[in-house]
Amino acid sequence: MNNQHIELFHRHKLNPILTAQNWPYPVNSVFNAGATLLQDGTTLLLCRVEERSGLSHLCAARSTNGIDNWEIDEQPTLMPDVENFPEERWGIEDPRITFVPELKKYAVVYTAFTRDGPGVALALTEDFKDFERYGVIMPPDDKDAALLPHRINGQWALIHRPVSAARAHMWISYSPDLKNWGKHILMMNARKGAWWDANKIGLSPPPIETSEGWLVIYHGVKISCSGCIYRLGLALFDLDNPEVIIKRNRDWFFTPEEPYELNGDVGNVVFPCGFTIGDDKDTINIYYGAADTSIALATGSIKEMLKWLDKNSI
Repeated sequence: MNNQHIELFHRHKLNPILTAQNWPYPVNSVFNAGATLLQDGTTLLLCRVEERSGLSHLCAARSTNGIDNWEIDEQPTLMPDVENFPEERWGIEDPRITFVPELKKYAVVYTAFTRDGPGVALALTEDFKDFERYGVIMPPDDKDAALLPHRINGQWALIHRPVSAARAHMWISYSPDLKNWGKHILMMNARKGAWWDANKIGLSPPPIETSEGWLVIYHGVKISCSGCIYRLGLALFDLDNPEVIIKRNRDWFFTPEEPYELNGDVGNVVFPCGFTIGDDKDTINIYYGAADTSIALATGSIKEMLKWLDKNSI
């Protein structure tokens, strides 16, 4: 019998690369980090940090090689601002980072946990020290969002995941000014039945712009009698009309396997919010939350991802 399958991503031997034990102040857990390469080549992770209260804030960690020797901000980098943004009352979570050349700024799209559930919030920054906050741009229940790096037909585009009737699909919306959003279009639906991505899907890191289209890593949730399993899949969308799906995988390509992914505050979870791409424009480092407890690293190839999707699409 041969049950071998292609390994698109390879876990780093130092996993998990960041845990609560690395933090310069008391916290419960660190996970679901947005990621970007700064102009000097430094890898910056904007980590979701869950306090011992249960609420979360964001904290930056920097590394010259993106693997170890992390320099972590001594204090939280971005805290909930309840006075000016009361919708952040229950914490801020799960950032996705997109560098926007037109603005010469990084767009940080994150979840603001309101009294009525999660909403999508936006902040812009040049240095991850000072932030221009836009507040909630998509009301509850909505999350798993990221901004595309440039306008599409003159409009900014945001991928997000509203919840409706106990099901969660991926949508895209458009805006002329990053504040007023409309033209809400369903991009990709969660499948029904026994699929690995039935009933609930969502964007993981921001889309990857390739010559073939927007390559999207998304998470799917398998609901079993023993709980949920978060796995990863791939889809490809049209460059000029990103609501148009070109290909979607049949099988998942990454699933919880290691002890640090299987066991934690929320077991059976791999959940990437960010990536960096190497100088060869092909090597990709995925930074993912493991069991809602720590941050881990896996490395792959964009070309191999596209090849795999071509062979495994339906």
